[in-house]
Amino acid sequence: MANYFLTGFPGFIANELIIGLLKESDENVLYCLHLPSMKSKALAAAKKLEKEAGMSKKIILLEGDITQKGLGLEDGKKEFLKRNIDFVWHLAAIYDLSVAYETAYRVNVTGTLNMNHFCEELMNLKRYVYFSPAYIAGTRTGTLLETELERPESFHNHYEETKFEAEILVEEVKKRLPVTIIRPGIVKGKSDTGETSKFDGPYFIMNMFRRLSFLPVIPAIGDGESVVNIVPVEYIISASIYLGHLPSGEGKTYHLTDPHPYKVNDIYRSILWEMNRKKPIGRIPLRLASSSLKLAPVRKFLRVEREALDYFAWKGTFDCTATIRDLEPAGIVCTDFLQTVGSMVGFYKANCENPQYHVKVD
Repeated sequence: MANYFLTGFPGFIANELIIGLLKESDENVLYCLHLPSMKSKALAAAKKLEKEAGMSKKIILLEGDITQKGLGLEDGKKEFLKRNIDFVWHLAAIYDLSVAYETAYRVNVTGTLNMNHFCEELMNLKRYVYFSPAYIAGTRTGTLLETELERPESFHNHYEETKFEAEILVEEVKKRLPVTIIRPGIVKGKSDTGETSKFDGPYFIMNMFRRLSFLPVIPAIGDGESVVNIVPVEYIISASIYLGHLPSGEGKTYHLTDPHPYKVNDIYRSILWEMNRKKPIGRIPLRLASSSLKLAPVRKFLRVEREALDYFAWKGTFDCTATIRDLEPAGIVCTDFLQTVGSMVGFYKANCENPQYHVKVD
């Protein structure tokens, strides 16, 4: 039996993580922090997850806010958690690529600082697992190592920048706490069903293809030679649960990235074919496409964030040697992206009319 404290509930990855942890042991109890404004959604999610796991009273909801000192928890609850929490999983963050700096800093940096302080007060902490994207690399190029935390000359957006700043704070407490840092690539839905909670990241491409489906020809964008690292959510869950409990995982940083990622050309062509049974014809410069997305009416029509195109030109790859080595005994591997495009597009097509899946594009 173990007591877990999780942030980021009821987000997609947090929900999947809860199911995974409950499957690990039916004795586990999960204390899930959620914003007061998310109370009704958190209650519904907890009820659904417990039903799916065939358990009850295993998910304990706590109202709070990582941007506040003490996480906004009542004193009595905080004292209980200090004595009883074994594992902490910090997933809460602002993931929006177009987020304002002040908002991103408050949640991603100040929130993580408060989480660090909370963890340092826990009496029986066995592991502090922190989620930080692989793309904190910003504009660095070449092969990026799991052992590196180097500040790039610049970042593509405030999300990357503030998550880099937050990881620095977590790296510092590695000296005092049993920390494991998880750096996923761009997360997509489940490999088998395609299920996801929102259409962002690679789903922006689908939004664009759907809006432009009336055109006889759809061109490629840019040279398509950049590599985009996309990973399925079930790989993130199974790998992070294993590594987050692995004794030798303490003090390490892991790239949960696809060891065999595809170029933009391959991803673009495969999604277009699954969406519209078309192949791209012609090519438009990336700069022209990016300039077009600076216009709000264009962004809103296509449902594509301008910042998403930055990854069409980025010239970097993620080394995941330590991850592959440490996961090998468990047989946990990342599924091939092109082999799962069909389920991904299928789920999108079945739900593209549902506004709850779409990210607001301003």
